[in-house]
Amino acid sequence: MIIAGLQNLSLVDFPGYLASTVFVQGCNFHCGYCQNPELITFDGHFDFSEKDVLDYITRRKNIIEAVVITGGEPAIHKDLPDFVRRVKALGFKVKLDTNGSRPGQLEYLLRDRLLDYVAIDIKTSFSKYSLLTGQDDIEEALSESIRLLILSTVPYEFRTTCAPGIVDEEDIRLMGKMIKGAKKCCLQQFRPGVTYDKNFRDIRPYSKNDLRRFQGILEDFVETVELRGI
Repeated sequence: MIIAGLQNLSLVDFPGYLASTVFVQGCNFHCGYCQNPELITFDGHFDFSEKDVLDYITRRKNIIEAVVITGGEPAIHKDLPDFVRRVKALGFKVKLDTNGSRPGQLEYLLRDRLLDYVAIDIKTSFSKYSLLTGQDDIEEALSESIRLLILSTVPYEFRTTCAPGIVDEEDIRLMGKMIKGAKKCCLQQFRPGVTYDKNFRDIRPYSKNDLRRFQGILEDFVETVELRGI
């Protein structure tokens, strides 16, 4: 895999565990509000090798309990399962963050019991996906990833960044239908600042009351709805 960065210790990325977070380079989505724009494309520069990461977490086994693999989009890398398998062989739990566009990769990882937690980003309603991500025809792949996760025994969450203009009340209702029956969904506050598309940098975030209203809508579809960043 192409590894762009390593966060030595995180208390929040993997619920209940002290984790190191691996940032993978490259993403098939080009979301305007992405706050890691440097991870979207690949410039030919490798910051870390897989061996660097494995050596580091091995040295920190007395502290680190888990490894989070995020991006970018990890699932576009064909060697993701091999890397996960090597991490698991060292005794660590693994959490995967993904945009859900590669259900075949997700199915393989779940079937081989290589994942201990999965977070899928639900960006918006299907009708707005191409507007945000630059990708058409995502509905079938994402729907399959959602289905796989809901039917699995692995702990999971669906996540949505509530960016004005991309997510509104009607989108929330439609997304609720997309993930109906799920155990957990997290609504994240949009943070203007460094974004892939500079037009998002001055957008005013939703208010706390707006997010709580969205939360109430989703609670008709999902068992637990958590608000983050408010």
